[in-house]
Amino acid sequence: MKLFPKLFLSHLLVVVIAEAAVFVLVEFFAPRFFAEHVARMVHMVQMMGMGPMAESLRVDLENGLSATLTSALLVSLPLSALLAAVTAYWVSRRLARTANLLASGSRRMASGDYRLRLPVEGHDELAELAVHFNNLAEALDRVEQSRVELIGNVAHELRTPLAALQGYAEAAADGVMPPEAVAKAISREVAAMRRLVEDLSLVSRVEAGSVELEPASHDPAELVRAAYDRFASVFASAGVELRLELPPEGLPPVRADAGRVDQVLANLLSNALRHTPKGGRVEIRLASAGEFARICVRDTGPGIPEAYQQRIFERFFRLDAARSRGSGGSGVGLTVSKGLVEAMGGQIELRSRPGEGAEFCFTLPFAKA
Repeated sequence: MKLFPKLFLSHLLVVVIAEAAVFVLVEFFAPRFFAEHVARMVHMVQMMGMGPMAESLRVDLENGLSATLTSALLVSLPLSALLAAVTAYWVSRRLARTANLLASGSRRMASGDYRLRLPVEGHDELAELAVHFNNLAEALDRVEQSRVELIGNVAHELRTPLAALQGYAEAAADGVMPPEAVAKAISREVAAMRRLVEDLSLVSRVEAGSVELEPASHDPAELVRAAYDRFASVFASAGVELRLELPPEGLPPVRADAGRVDQVLANLLSNALRHTPKGGRVEIRLASAGEFARICVRDTGPGIPEAYQQRIFERFFRLDAARSRGSGGSGVGLTVSKGLVEAMGGQIELRSRPGEGAEFCFTLPFAKA
């Protein structure tokens, strides 16, 4: 049996049982309620000197009231049953309609139609269920778009080195390039493809929550200073000033993986150097933020447009879509950084205004005694 007739019949059954119970209970309890009133009327008749008529009057009043009540019930019960049936029909129809919409929507989602959205009517649990369904469809739609973009981005990233490899092979076959130069060029392109594969593997492990971590207690100042020492000469050769600001009172140790923290800082500093013009400045700041150590990398570059800030941590996203892999990296550095920071119990965020540079800050929890 379909859901609508099942709901409608169940509502009608409840109505019939309720009306039968009302009829029986009224017939049982009503005489007990009007018996006292009839007794008072009989007493008044007796006081008026009409004693012989009192008993017949009592019987007539009781029978009359009982018959009147029964007649009123017999007339009102069908009307109330009709009203209840109409209400049951409307409620059952709405429930069945919502269930049918959910069933139809789930079938379309199973077939790959993730753009489907159900109408939200009212403010009850059914409307809330429709809202949750729409949220699920939206999430699946984003996953599907991400999958399509991932396939397209991987194909785009592999197209350039494969075309280069084909060109070098043809050049070697035609004798245009010496074998030593061809071997060196092929090795360079293969190394680039290997880096891309390693980046993709790391991204997949980070997003799956299966990245390997070796957490331990570390002085956050030492972690930041190590990254500064590593990049100081690189920034100097590029004509960009690199500053380090540490709190004078020092901070407690943090619970983190030193290698992964160094990887996050390397990604942030590389991006800052890439987008900061010559003569600019990049600052590394360490501060306390409640139960966390807060590390910020701020540059004086052009900043990030607000429209792109929500996508900055997506895989393969680049502000400059025309930037090559060689000059712009694989486009997964910030994705990896976000996953590593969250795996270590912290958060990463971006603050930027066009023309005022960009600031990436991430937190690491203090080690508990």
